[in-house]
Amino acid sequence: MPTATPLSFRAKVGGYIALTKPRIIELLLITTVPTMFVAQQGVPPVWLMVATVLGGALAAGGANAINMVIDQDIDKLMKRTSGRPLVTGVMTGRNALIFALTLEVAAFVWLWAFANLLSAVLAISATLFYVFIYSLWLKRTSTHNIVIGGAAGSVPVLVGWAAVANSLSWAPIVLFLVIFYWTPPHFWALAIKYRDDYSAASVPMLPSVRSLEVTANRIIRYTIIQVALTVVFAPVAGMGLLYLMSAIVLGAVFTAYTFMVRKELTERSAMRLFSFSITYITLLFGAITLDVVIR
Repeated sequence: MPTATPLSFRAKVGGYIALTKPRIIELLLITTVPTMFVAQQGVPPVWLMVATVLGGALAAGGANAINMVIDQDIDKLMKRTSGRPLVTGVMTGRNALIFALTLEVAAFVWLWAFANLLSAVLAISATLFYVFIYSLWLKRTSTHNIVIGGAAGSVPVLVGWAAVANSLSWAPIVLFLVIFYWTPPHFWALAIKYRDDYSAASVPMLPSVRSLEVTANRIIRYTIIQVALTVVFAPVAGMGLLYLMSAIVLGAVFTAYTFMVRKELTERSAMRLFSFSITYITLLFGAITLDVVIR
């Protein structure tokens, strides 16, 4: 009877990196540093930015790894996730969980030591919310799963602000809400393409249990609220004309993409929206940074 070929060290390392979902971490951290610029009203200390980004990456990576441990039963049922390391057997669930918890402990200690206790507590609270509210409860039981669960992905702006100011105010809360309302349109657009996967795994993601028309209408509603919040952020945070005009123009384009989804009701239009939603959030937070720097 043939024996399984041992995995190379490189394959094992790649598997552990994949557990953290690096692309999602990149997206989360895009929002952290610009928020620090607003809190500082200038360029924050470089070391503080590095420390906050690293601590946030550790916390987010640990949360994503725990999510994979929880979801390994449904990941094997979906084509999009069938290549994940726990499905392919790169490591055991036990080892993945130990790895994830180690990242969380490291994130808390790191942020407390090199930023402050508030930022450390916020980062770990996001993990707890993501694991217990989203992964263990809402994801498999409610069409509001990504709506409420998406709050965890909004916390990095609070972490960035707290790292600089050691407190919170209305400005980071508005930014939190911007990400909170941006997340459902962003994710639902992707879920339209993979709605059959979610149906196969009995996960009630909106496009898999409601019509594309209903999904598109909700995408539009959330986008309009989110764009309005980006405008509200300007006076709340004392932003300049560069940011305000960027928010209006980018918001108009984002909204146009959502109406295109509503008009066509196709996977192609949904994926165009998904792709632009990433460009949108990157440019929006880039405008935040540039606005602060050129004042």
